[in-house]
Formats: sequence, structure tokens, C-alpha cells
Amino acid sequence: MQSHINPSLHLAKHFAATTGVAVTFSTSVFAHRRMFSSTANSDKDFNDGLITYIPFSDGFDEEGYRRSMDINEYLSIFNSNSKRNVSILVNELTAGGRPVTCMVHTIFLNWVVDIAGEHGIPSVLYWIQAASLFATYYHFFHGFESLIKAHIHDLSFTVCFPGLQPLQIGDLPSLVRAINSDSVDCALLCLFRELFEFLDEEKEGMKCVVLMNTFHEWETNALASVSAEIETIPIGLLPKQTESSSSSYLFKEDDKKYMEWLDKKEVGSVVYISFGSLSVMKKEQMEEMVKGLKESKRPYLWVLRKDNREEELLEIEEGGDGMVVEWCSQVRVLAHKAVGCFVTHCGWNSTLESLACGVPMVCVPQWSDQGMNAKLVESLWGCGVKSEVDGDGVVKGEELVKCLELVMGDGKKGVEIRTKAKIWKVKASEAVSDGGSSDLNLKNFLRKISD
Repeated sequence: MQSHINPSLHLAKHFAATTGVAVTFSTSVFAHRRMFSSTANSDKDFNDGLITYIPFSDGFDEEGYRRSMDINEYLSIFNSNSKRNVSILVNELTAGGRPVTCMVHTIFLNWVVDIAGEHGIPSVLYWIQAASLFATYYHFFHGFESLIKAHIHDLSFTVCFPGLQPLQIGDLPSLVRAINSDSVDCALLCLFRELFEFLDEEKEGMKCVVLMNTFHEWETNALASVSAEIETIPIGLLPKQTESSSSSYLFKEDDKKYMEWLDKKEVGSVVYISFGSLSVMKKEQMEEMVKGLKESKRPYLWVLRKDNREEELLEIEEGGDGMVVEWCSQVRVLAHKAVGCFVTHCGWNSTLESLACGVPMVCVPQWSDQGMNAKLVESLWGCGVKSEVDGDGVVKGEELVKCLELVMGDGKKGVEIRTKAKIWKVKASEAVSDGGSSDLNLKNFLRKISD
């Protein structure tokens, strides 16, 4: 998934660029081919002068995961193939004179822990969601599961996790609210349960270490809420510092000159809309978005993947002050002075990038961690608003207009939201500066694993 590749590759590039250590980045053959589709041998090893990229087969080399697949069958095949082939890869690297000294893995790749143990190599989890999500899952699996399940249908029921702001059931990640045992949410919740069981085993006698893709200044209380049991290390990196080349994209960047288009717009005037690499917008929602954008009379840049376009909406930018692209460099767009608001699904990558660039948000969460990220944006950081939906889960055009006016308008609330967005941007910049929290945490971590 693009949302897993981006933060992992950012961290890998940072390690390689700042320490000189040999870094190998490994993902599935399917993803590797899409990342390097412009190269002659897109399924072969590749070195960009900084990192070596080596793919492994997960059993789905030709088409990856499709929504029509049975999720449990897919995960069974994915896990067994990945574990076997990555283990072979570790052996091959050792035989080639590049022994692996540490394995860093993201969520849902629990088999890496087994491989590392078999080879006697330390492994570290890189948590690529908000620290507040980590704390939520931790407390869910450590004493709160029965309470939440007892009130699963009461979305307004309030849960008070240690150290976190009060949360309603409806704010929690969709995975902990899943009731269908055959659903994707249930399957992924099982992976999280297994992951936290691994962490519990690791911390017998000493705290286990988890790297966090966040900033200490953003989520101080969430990090502290699990600090007695787990050593969480927030190592957030500024998107502009680690901006990947187009080779990290799983989707082809649109050749429309969207940056030049932005250059012609007034400061803070453009609405940027993107719902990420996985979310699929249904036709009714798309029509309401079009309606709202037209009524708002604000220029907009809208990312609509080719697989999520309705034929009658392909030319919606014609005759209006808007541009629709299939994919773009989100970091470059968010960093552009013309962008004044991000209408987002609130995946963590998008949330982090928007916050780090100081861009306020209109949140339209869909599933998984997105609802809780939207809660953080609105209630903890105060740099955006969460849109209301109708009975079918659709954000109406008039609701979008209201949210855009609230965030981008001249009212007191809009000024407050934009001011807070800038404050969190400054805090992130300070964290990555020399001697800042992320800078020191990364240096200390690298020192530990090299000892």
C-alpha cells in the first residue's frame, strides 16, 4: 500500500543519507514493479545510489490484493510466502557480504519478528499510524475490549483510555468495532492482536522499542500513556525533507502541469482534495463533492484515481476554476502557498503531511484509523473540522460548502484554525532541527542498534 511504502521509504532514505549504513528496502514484487515501472527490468534488484531495493514474492506477483479476494485466504498465502522468501533474502544478503544487522518492519508484517528471531537479528516495529492509535489499540487489548464490545452499537458511548482525551465509540478505529468475522476489519484486528502479543512477549524483563511516525510535541500524552510498558520513540520527519522521487509511487503521476496551475492562484485560495490510494468514492458522494465545489466558488485541485472515476464526471473541471488529476506529488502540493485547505480522508500520511505543511483540513474519514485522526485534527490540534454525513454516509454538497467557509473564511473560527495549523507546523520543524526531539531520538536509536 502507498500509505505503508511512503513512511518506510522516507525513514530508509534518512538512515542511509545521515549515517552511511547500507540500507535494503524490500517490498512485494507487485509493488516493486509499480515503483520502478519506468526501468528496463522492473522486477529486478535496483540501486538508486543511496538504497538497494530488492523485491520478494508474496504469492501475488501479477495483481496484488484485490477487494474480491477472501481476506483470510489472501493473508494466509501472503504470510507464508513472504516469510519464506524474505528469510531466503536475508541468507542471500549474508552470503553476498551484506549481513543484516537490524530489521525494521511496519504494521501487518508480524512474520518479520519470526524471521529475525530465527536469524538472531534484532527487529523493530515502525508504527506508521498516529501514536494515539497505538495507545488506543494497546488499551483495547489490555483491559478495555469487553467494555467497548458491550457498547459497540452505541456510537455516542464515551470511553476514557488512560492519558487520552475522552473518545466516543464512533471515534474509535473501525477495526475495534467490527462484528463480521469474515470482514477485512476483523482480519486486520487479528493481526493487530498478534502484534501486541509479540510486543508483550518482547518486553518480558525489559521494555520493547517501537519507532513512531509522529512528533513528540504533537502527541505527548498519547506517548506517555504507554511509556510504563513500551519504549515509544517518536521520530517524525518533515515531508519536505524526505520527499520521495516518483519511483516511490504505486500510481503514475499525472502529466498535467498542476504546479504551474497552482502558481497562478492567490495565496491560500485553493482547495486540495484527495482521498488516498485505497478509498473508493461512490457515485453519489462524487456528485455531492462536485456540487459543493461549484457552490463554494473556490479554485480546487482534485485527485481522482482512474479506477475511481465516473464517466460523466471526467471533465468536471471544464468551464470552472478547477483541475482534476489522476495522481500528484502531495507534499509539493501541500507545501504550495496557494493551497488553503485539504479535504482529506484523514489517512495518517495525509494528516501528518498536511499538519507538517501547516494546511488546515476538512476531514471526511472512511474507515480504519481515519475517524480517530479526524478527531485529533478537530479536537486535539484544532486545525480543521470533521464533516457531517447523512444516513447513507454521504457528505452533502451544502455541508462541504459550510466546512470550507468555516476553515477558509474570514470568521473568527477560520482564523483560529489557520493559526493553530501554523503552530503545529512550527513544532514539527523544531522537532527535526538539530537538537530537536525527532533529531535526538533518531540519533539515540541508531547509536543503540550500532553498539
